[in-house]
Amino acid sequence: MSDTTRGGAVAVSSPPSADDGLSAAELAAKYGLAVSGARPGLREYVSQLKGRRHFILAFSRAKLTAQYSQAKLGQLWQVATPLLNAGVYFVIFGLILGTKKGIPQEVFIPFLVTGVFVFTFTQSSVMAGVRAISGNLGLVRALHFPRASLPISFSLQQLQQLLYSMIVLIAVTVGWGSYPRLSWLLVIPALAMQFLFNTGLALAMARMGAKTPDLAQLMPFVMRTWMYASGVMFSIPVMLEDKPAWITDVLQYNPAAIYMDLVRFALIDGYGSENLPAHVWLVALAWAVVVGLAGFVYFWKAEERYGRG
Repeated sequence: MSDTTRGGAVAVSSPPSADDGLSAAELAAKYGLAVSGARPGLREYVSQLKGRRHFILAFSRAKLTAQYSQAKLGQLWQVATPLLNAGVYFVIFGLILGTKKGIPQEVFIPFLVTGVFVFTFTQSSVMAGVRAISGNLGLVRALHFPRASLPISFSLQQLQQLLYSMIVLIAVTVGWGSYPRLSWLLVIPALAMQFLFNTGLALAMARMGAKTPDLAQLMPFVMRTWMYASGVMFSIPVMLEDKPAWITDVLQYNPAAIYMDLVRFALIDGYGSENLPAHVWLVALAWAVVVGLAGFVYFWKAEERYGRG
């Protein structure tokens, strides 16, 4: 430091700092600083999620318990809602419109109920995923945690709800003459693959919903269209037998139809392999792996932007 006097005033000059001329990035690297909320590497992100597994499970259970806490019937609505939907579809499509064409009466009821329950699993996961970030901004902004925990937790919540519904589904299946057999075990890998698919889709929708909240208003129409195109209440090959083959293939190989058919094949005696498209298990696995991984990576790439703005 040096002092100089000019006209009675004292000027003090400091020696040059070692930080002079360094950019912001260089200064951060020199002092070990990092951007708050910066996106970690993919491997580290997966590790963080693994460390939050107890939170993910507890959060999904809490959401499931709170979902119908204000209703007098409480958790009974978890199975009553899809069952009532199945009843409405049976009256409208089965009795009035005759969509049970080509399906025996003893098969159509479990066929329809299975379709409604399994499609609802995907539908609810997608709708919950759309609001996973935008509907929990307070939590996202208040705490530091991997944001993928939220859509994964919501998908897990829907899986738990489906497992409760399976009690009713099994009762309906047995009531219409399909009794327990070894093929029922195929439900486990079928639902596991569907869960992976649903989670990837929920992650992708969570990122889009965080950027465009209005997407939550559009998705019910998209999901309703998807449901009608997936053979929930009719047999795709039978109803489209006079249409070009490629239309039948497109509808049969869409993931919602694939997972419904696998569960139907596992549980219903009169629903044999002739109703399934070729290589159905391989296609189901491909949908699960591709959508699951793509949705996860797509969500992770915007990790640092969630809750900002």
